[in-house]
Amino acid sequence: MSGETDLIKLYSGRILALAADIPHLDRLDNPDATVKKRAPLCGSTVTVDVKVEDGRITEFGQDVKACALGQASASVVGSAMIGATQAQVETARDQLTAMLKKDGPAPDAPFDGLEVLLPARDYKNRHASILLALDATADAMEQAEQANCA
Repeated sequence: MSGETDLIKLYSGRILALAADIPHLDRLDNPDATVKKRAPLCGSTVTVDVKVEDGRITEFGQDVKACALGQASASVVGSAMIGATQAQVETARDQLTAMLKKDGPAPDAPFDGLEVLLPARDYKNRHASILLALDATADAMEQAEQANCA
C-alpha cells in the first residue's frame, strides 16, 4: 500500500498541470541546432531546436514524447529557456542530476521550478526521462556555438 501511495504523491497535481501545459511545443523552421535525445529504459524522447544569438537562446522549440515526469521537466525547462546561456543550461542539467541522484538541492533560478520533481529521486527508472530536455538543450547549445564559430 505504501508504494502505491508514494506513486500517487509522485504524480501530484502540480506535475500533471505542468505536463499538460508545455511551452514552446512548436518546432523552429530554421534552427541553429537540433538535438533529439531518448531515454532507453522508457523510450521517452525530446527533440529540441534552438536559435542562439550572442551566446543566449533567442528562440526555442521542443517536441516532447515522454511520461508525465519528462513532460513536467520539459515544461519547466521550456519556460526558462529564452535568454538562457549555455553555462546556465549546463549548470541546471548538472544541478538536476545532483538533485535526483545525490540528494542535492533543486536547480537555481530560473530552473528552480524543477523542485517539483524532488519526489522522483526514489524512481531511478524515471531519471533519464526527467533529464532529457536539459540534456538535449545543452547539446543543442554546444552545436549552435560550434556552428556560429565556424
